[in-house]
Amino acid sequence: MFVLGNLLQALATILEYSLNIYMIILIARAVISWVSPDPYNPIVRFLYSVTEPVLYPIRRTLRLHNYAVDFSPLIAFFVIIFIKLFVVQTLLRLALTLKT
Repeated sequence: MFVLGNLLQALATILEYSLNIYMIILIARAVISWVSPDPYNPIVRFLYSVTEPVLYPIRRTLRLHNYAVDFSPLIAFFVIIFIKLFVVQTLLRLALTLKT
């Protein structure tokens, strides 16, 4: 069972790192929205193409697009934090119990 425990630990670690990287990308998107970026800049296009599939459903569901301040990155942060605290920690705890 230790092999399954190691697999779950590896999956939890990869998921946690991926979520950390996505949080950094969300921060970059939020910071870049404070200025008027060039929409043809490759970095800006990358940030928009990576974050828009997550932020658009949040805006559409909560109807946040009518306000001057976009709260969808903040809500996405809360969802990521929830996933890190619930899913990743559950996988790590399950991996630990399978290893022993």
